[in-house]
Amino acid sequence: MLRSLMGKDVSLGRAAWPAVFASIILSLIGIYAIDLSTAISPPDGLVTMSGRPLKQMIYLLVGISAAAVIVVPRYRLIRFVAWPLMLVMLALLVFVLIPSVPGWLVSPQNGARSWITVGGVNFQPSEITKIACVIVLAKYLRFRSNHRRFWGLIGPTIIVAVPAGLIVLQPDLGTAALFGPALFAMLIAAGAKLRHLVLIVVAAVLLAPAGYPMLREHQKDRIRGIAMAWRGQGEGAHDINFQRYAAERITGAGGIVGLSDAKTRSLIFHNKLPEPHTDMIFAVVANRFGLLGGLAVLGLYGIWIASAFATAVVTKDAFGRLIVVGCASIFTAQVVINVGMILGLVPIIGITLPFLSFGGSSMVTVWLMTGLMLNIAMRPTRSPFRPSFEYSDDDEPTGPDLWFSRA
Repeated sequence: MLRSLMGKDVSLGRAAWPAVFASIILSLIGIYAIDLSTAISPPDGLVTMSGRPLKQMIYLLVGISAAAVIVVPRYRLIRFVAWPLMLVMLALLVFVLIPSVPGWLVSPQNGARSWITVGGVNFQPSEITKIACVIVLAKYLRFRSNHRRFWGLIGPTIIVAVPAGLIVLQPDLGTAALFGPALFAMLIAAGAKLRHLVLIVVAAVLLAPAGYPMLREHQKDRIRGIAMAWRGQGEGAHDINFQRYAAERITGAGGIVGLSDAKTRSLIFHNKLPEPHTDMIFAVVANRFGLLGGLAVLGLYGIWIASAFATAVVTKDAFGRLIVVGCASIFTAQVVINVGMILGLVPIIGITLPFLSFGGSSMVTVWLMTGLMLNIAMRPTRSPFRPSFEYSDDDEPTGPDLWFSRA
């Protein structure tokens, strides 16, 4: 029965295994970094297996289990649950926004209504929504060609804009910001014309200032804070830029090779770094392991990303390729934005670092992405297969693409 569910075309999936190994190492580094940020006097220098580190270990086991489960069924079966999953996640995104929901079920954290609490466990619907959106978009694009025209981009944009808009209302600008790169990358992989996408990006940049008055005050502070930081005069170091400068101090104090375990714990504690176990965890890693350690962690992320795009290259099936590209784009954007926040390059918008940051929803989501990638890599498309998004110079597809575009 298991063989029937997995299919007869299962292979080793070599392209995806480097990402699996990188995920394990990053997850373990994350548990240690969480312990560094939450316990100032651990017994004998060992990880304190209680509180957040213990919870993160449990989240890791749940994440690996979820990845193992998602590897079993043939990934093409996922398209049949794409829209039902998306509708469920949209319903949950609306649910967390309803003011009359009891506080014990949906309680605002850091000013955002993003979590549902069940049995003492916080679940963040927006995390799983990222995967649901990628799958739906992959299903929508796989046999179409109208996205080759400018007005044909409306459909994919709506698919992404609805969940992203609901997440903005929570408000959670960090998670919402990840949907744009996924849409952009998946459209490129599906053969959309680059000039159309560039035109949309330019229009969005030009219209962005018009949305500034609609932002909440703390969101405006973050934008003003990055402007102050770019001026390089230490403005706002004791108020709106406190988190930024604290993270930069902690990061820089690590030097080239890092500090001792005890010294790092002391610095994190006495500098009162906000959110050291979630958004600012890369600063903790850089302080403990220094510049070389920070680069090593970025190298592990690079292995994950390279493995993802290698999987996309060897995947001939349009649906599978788009899923991998979408997940890899979200993952890449999340790493770039989070590290950019630590280095003072982008506004602090509240976004976790994959595998390292504390949180069950985040951990399970990135492991599900890894499991999906391995699933797709293990099932190479057998000939004959439809060429994936191979278009002529004209707007209309030719040959077999023409038939499938009408299917």
